[in-house]
Amino acid sequence: MYLNSIQIIGFIGKNPERRQLPNNGAGYTVFSVATQRSWKDAAGEWQNQTEWHRVIAWNSLGERAAETLHSGDHVFVNGSVVSRAYDRLHGDKDAPVTVKQTFWQVRASVIRKMNRADAPASAPASKVPESQDADDVPF
Repeated sequence: MYLNSIQIIGFIGKNPERRQLPNNGAGYTVFSVATQRSWKDAAGEWQNQTEWHRVIAWNSLGERAAETLHSGDHVFVNGSVVSRAYDRLHGDKDAPVTVKQTFWQVRASVIRKMNRADAPASAPASKVPESQDADDVPF
């Protein structure tokens, strides 16, 4: 038996971006969602860590996401985790080094905009840090 499922509730970092594959024109939408975890450190001080999740939504789900979602929206995303690997050149022009990089993204199957009443008081949309979107990822 296998299971690849993820559920995320967080805030959108940047407006969703509509894209198309160059080879067949299939449409998809990409956006990032921030989640946050908090804990007390050894000194008893509260610490926060923001995690960014890259979300991709295909076809009509992606179209609806691009039309209705905006930066700062509180959303629920259900989907599966997908990894992508690619080669990237690092170093200077005279001695480039090829490095294989892997990144993870969420392939959405359900996206729901949360009501303002659902938003936690400790993380209003205006306080979500700016997205660290991986624009240099090749797709």
